[in-house]
Amino acid sequence: MANAWVIAAESHVAKLIELGKAAAGSVTVVTVGDVKVAGADKVLNVALAEGVPAEAAAPAVAEAITAEAGDVVLAASRPVEKVLAGAVAAKLNAPLLTSPLEIGAGQAKLSRFGGISTETVTYSGVAVFIAEGGADAAGDAAAEEVAFSGYDAKVTAVAESSAAQANLGDARKIVSVGRGFKAEEDLQLASDLAGALGAEIACSRPVAEGSDWLSRDRYVGVSGQSVSPDLYLAVGISGQIQHTAGMDSSKLVVAINSDKDAPIFAKADYGIVGDLYEVLPALTEAVR
Repeated sequence: MANAWVIAAESHVAKLIELGKAAAGSVTVVTVGDVKVAGADKVLNVALAEGVPAEAAAPAVAEAITAEAGDVVLAASRPVEKVLAGAVAAKLNAPLLTSPLEIGAGQAKLSRFGGISTETVTYSGVAVFIAEGGADAAGDAAAEEVAFSGYDAKVTAVAESSAAQANLGDARKIVSVGRGFKAEEDLQLASDLAGALGAEIACSRPVAEGSDWLSRDRYVGVSGQSVSPDLYLAVGISGQIQHTAGMDSSKLVVAINSDKDAPIFAKADYGIVGDLYEVLPALTEAVR
C-alpha cells in the first residue's frame, strides 16, 4: 500500500494531510521541533535543541522519510518546508513538483501560471510535491521520536516584523483591495468590513508591489497567492487576468467597482456598481 509523507515545520498542514489521503490512503507526518498534529496515521518527530533552526534538521528529515516507489512526499509552500523538501528530493532522487491539483499513481495534474492553465505530468518512483498547507491540524497525537542529525547551526538574533503574517490559503472569507482606493489610510474602510465579516484582507499586485500599502504575502495573483475562499469580495479591483487567476477557485465572488465595464464583473456572482467610499461603510453597517 502506498503512503503519503507530510513534512511539517508548523501545524498548518490540514490540506496536505487531506491531499495525502486522497493520493495514497495512509499518511505519515514528519514534524520538526515543537509541532503537534492530528489526523495522520503516524507521526514522527525530529526534536530541536533550543536555538536550532528547523532547516538544520534537513538530514534527519531526509533519513526519516523512507519512501518507496508509489509513495508521495508533501510539503507546504513555506520557506522552511521548501528547504526540507529539497533535501528529501535530493536523497530520493525524486522530482520536485509544485501546485498539485490531483495526484494519482505515477501521474499528477498541476496548476500553472496562477491557475490560468494546468499541466499533467508523469513520473516513476517517488515524487515530492509543494502545495498550500491549509488549515491548522494541531492535535495531541502520539509521535515517535527521530534522532536529530543535521547541521551545526543556531539562531543568534531575531528581528520581529511589525506586520502580522497573512494565511490567505486558510481564509474562508477575503476582502481584497485594489487601486480604486485613493490613499493608504482609506484601506481602513476595507479593514472595518473585513473585521465585521471575520475576513482576511488581501490585495491586487499594485497595492503590494507598487504602492507598498500592504505586504506581499497579501497579494493575490499569478505571481502572488492563489486562494479559494467561500467568499471573495473584490473592492476597487479592475479584474485583469493577472489578478483573477489567483482567485478563480473562490466559491462566491462579490465585486464593487465604480466602472460598470470593469472586467471583474465577468468573474463576479454579484456586482455592485458604485463608489466604494459610499458602499463599504453601508455594507459594514449592514453586516454589524
